Amino acid sequence: MLTVNFDLLPLAEGARVLDLGCGEGRHVRHTRRYSGVTSVALDLGESEVRKTSEALRFLEENPDWNSAQGDTGPWMVVRGSGYSLPFADDTFDCVIISEVLEHLHDDDAALAEIHRIMKPGALLAASVPREGPETLCWMLSKDYAMQPGGHIRIYDRDALREKIESHGYSVIVRHFAHGLHSPYWWIKCVVGIDNEDSWLVRTYHRLLVWDMMARPALTRMLEAVLNPLIGKSVVFYAVKG
Repeated sequence: MLTVNFDLLPLAEGARVLDLGCGEGRHVRHTRRYSGVTSVALDLGESEVRKTSEALRFLEENPDWNSAQGDTGPWMVVRGSGYSLPFADDTFDCVIISEVLEHLHDDDAALAEIHRIMKPGALLAASVPREGPETLCWMLSKDYAMQPGGHIRIYDRDALREKIESHGYSVIVRHFAHGLHSPYWWIKCVVGIDNEDSWLVRTYHRLLVWDMMARPALTRMLEAVLNPLIGKSVVFYAVKG
């Protein structure tokens, strides 16, 4: 499930990309489809780092699972903090930080640290939950935002754009993603955020998994219509400098 549109990223041969707050590596795994790209993933969680490493090792040992036209570049998975990145200044051509900023108590410190390790002219792809669908989740369930490691703020997208630009970036484009996913989270908030026995939750989850795996034309068209209206995430693309 990709939130970031890779067609907008500068992943030419020789590029270095960092997936910051990689989770289980959904975005960094996709970077392995590009020839000659150095892929680095970082997360604070031990389990997340381990699972991401396992996934990247699997792709390395099973090259038929990616579509790179040539040799893929090296990869590395690091356990660390977004407030103190273990990389030199001006290291990366692209940084992805997807659905992470809303978890951070000091998002300004993270944005400043990201700026430090990006090359001049490098691209930042940052996504957060969109304010409309996110606000409804908070209204429907007091437990939604209280989950361990949960969301600590709702971003106004214009304010977030100003925040990103205040750290030395120029925002060049923005889009919404995951229009089919917002109703799923609204349902979970209504029936109980941890209620996995709900027939409606299980049925909708199966629909989402089927859509992600099969990617039929009908649901792709439906999500394209829903994204501007109720897309769960908003994604900003910004150039350093």
